[in-house]
Amino acid sequence: MSSGDVISYRSQITNAWAGRISGCMLGKPIEQLSMRKGVVALQDYLERGKALPLRDYVPLVKGAEAEVEHHDACFGQMTTAIPDDDINYTLISLLVLEEYGRDFSTADVGRAWLRYLPGAIVFTAEREAYAKLLAHAGMRFPFGAPCAFDITECSDNPYNDWIGAQIRSDLYGWVTPGEPKAAAALASTDAALSHRGEGIHGAVVVAVAGSLIASGSSPQQAIEEAGAYIPSNSECAEAIALGLAFAKDTDASRLHMKFDGMSPVHTVNNLALVTWGLTRNPDDFSAAIGDTVSAGWDTDCNGATVGGLWGLTGRPIPSCWVDGWNGRVETSLSGYSVIQLDELVERTVALSI
Repeated sequence: MSSGDVISYRSQITNAWAGRISGCMLGKPIEQLSMRKGVVALQDYLERGKALPLRDYVPLVKGAEAEVEHHDACFGQMTTAIPDDDINYTLISLLVLEEYGRDFSTADVGRAWLRYLPGAIVFTAEREAYAKLLAHAGMRFPFGAPCAFDITECSDNPYNDWIGAQIRSDLYGWVTPGEPKAAAALASTDAALSHRGEGIHGAVVVAVAGSLIASGSSPQQAIEEAGAYIPSNSECAEAIALGLAFAKDTDASRLHMKFDGMSPVHTVNNLALVTWGLTRNPDDFSAAIGDTVSAGWDTDCNGATVGGLWGLTGRPIPSCWVDGWNGRVETSLSGYSVIQLDELVERTVALSI
């Protein structure tokens, strides 16, 4: 990679991290409102805050403070990017690649989880997998010993087609620009610890799309091509098709009708929404994450995914987004209570030089 390529790539990675973190923080205060009360209640709150269309961080509406969580991620209240599982997992991916390289195994991902992730901040499929590792993998497993049971049992859980693997896969695309097959393989290896079927397909799509955008494809081209890396008869393939078909819609109401009754943290409906939000706003970062987040379901996850993929285009991200958290990122990971954006960028770039 030439010095010119490194500069260009560093800009992409800077914007990918900045976009992912900003999109995550945008969706964080309203995640529970969206998931528990639905998109109508979410948009009612935003309307009362005069925040539609959503183009900046979520306001803290006077008299309605109890309706949203994480006030320190709201507009005017934020000084740092507060801990969130979406960013925890992106950093875990970085740590796995730094320690084990591209040949890491699913067991290596499990080892990293046990060493870095506190058990209280893993959820659904990840918590099921974590509990099985803790109970059965063996005392020395986190430090390199073979797993004491069949690790594929970790993915035998009732949440293995939910969004968890999809939110863990971004960085595998970032570090493989123009290598979509490699991105798909890395994402699949990670996802297999806790997910199966559609859960893995969603992770593959996000990683492959990242690899393609990082090598010059438009977001729409990348999402379309990423669909070829999963079974054509899968629900995730249908989700991509729907997101693309509805991209001209002014809102996501047709997606909500299509996926009515599906868990708000399922892979399939959220992948459709990511596709919709990313491809309808290829030239406007604020609109891309704002429209995606205000459309509901898993707001912080989708804001993060769209923000990261959009950032890989290399287009500038408005400074107001990163200024909101001052380039300072808090995590829940052991040994990484605070990490700076510049360090995340340098360590990520180093993986591809």
